[in-house]
Amino acid sequence: MVEGSIALVGSGEYLPVMADFELSLIKDGQSNDKQPVYVQIPTAAGRESRDRLQYWQELGRKQADLLGVEQVFLPIFDREAAMNPDYANQVSESALIYMSGGDPHYLANTLRGTPVLEAIIKNWKSGGSLAGCSAGAMVMSSKIPHFRISSNSPTDGFNLLPNLRVIPHFNKFFKWIPDSAAKVLLDTPGDSILLGIDEKTALVRRSGEQDWRAYGEAKVHILKGLPAQQLSHNDAISLN
Repeated sequence: MVEGSIALVGSGEYLPVMADFELSLIKDGQSNDKQPVYVQIPTAAGRESRDRLQYWQELGRKQADLLGVEQVFLPIFDREAAMNPDYANQVSESALIYMSGGDPHYLANTLRGTPVLEAIIKNWKSGGSLAGCSAGAMVMSSKIPHFRISSNSPTDGFNLLPNLRVIPHFNKFFKWIPDSAAKVLLDTPGDSILLGIDEKTALVRRSGEQDWRAYGEAKVHILKGLPAQQLSHNDAISLN
């Protein structure tokens, strides 16, 4: 059984500029016998307004229509919904599951240890593509640092990519992070690799491959754990 593709995205989920990338992830999943279904997991935005949640749903619908695939928007906004076996079943056999942006700590605490997360991981382990944008990328790690309150202990992540730490929106937001928070972010465990991923840019490991590749209009920054460098579109790197 082969793992599916996995993508860490700095920003831009469901936007036309990322349509080709998202389509490539769907095709990766289909090549592993998954169905042409695009599952949206909006949990990270679960505490936003109803209008905002509807905005994300409509944006995803337009993207799915553009890509010619079925959209499944799962309204998992709290832990009770994440325990719903019907939602877990809808995740199964989908070509792409996409965890979108918002609050990474809320996302992790809501899904961790639930049937929905178990189904997401099972689908990825059996060949479906898994993407996380912003908050969705941050939760892939074993620990999620706090940007705003640097004294808070990290939140447990999903531990899918335990040695990676992701700073999304890097080219937009990192310069505004207070020095105290920056020190916490840079103070990663000795074996961890710290990545800064710019907006509308991704780092992806394709199913069956070992190396990762940058995708998009900006850069992926290797900040710690490997020699400092910047990756442009289609540049490859080993993160093992």
